[in-house]
Amino acid sequence: QVQLVESGGGLVQPGGSLRLSCAASGTMFSAKTMAWYRQAPGKQRELVALITSVRSANYADSVKGRFTISRDNNENTVYLQMNSLKPEDTAAYYCNAVPRLQMGGMDYWGKGTLVTVSS
Repeated sequence: QVQLVESGGGLVQPGGSLRLSCAASGTMFSAKTMAWYRQAPGKQRELVALITSVRSANYADSVKGRFTISRDNNENTVYLQMNSLKPEDTAAYYCNAVPRLQMGGMDYWGKGTLVTVSS
């Protein structure tokens, strides 16, 4: 059984901030590298940030200095703090493990949470 539930998205003006949350099921959460991805209309899903089990983080160049990934192992939750948001950050945001979780022989994805950065 796997479950990924993203939340925290919404409409925000350029320069604003949002904090995304990802509640992840499973008993081995604390041992997994977790990541945030995003997908804009007409574009491929891309890796935004990841955080290892020992809280080592890496970011896509496009978000470095603006986004921060963190995790709370006690609550099986991964966060993405997004500051100085730009219109090009508009996308559906998804969390997942690295490697990605599988269900029925296919990659498992949650429903995602939509972030819209616009005036």
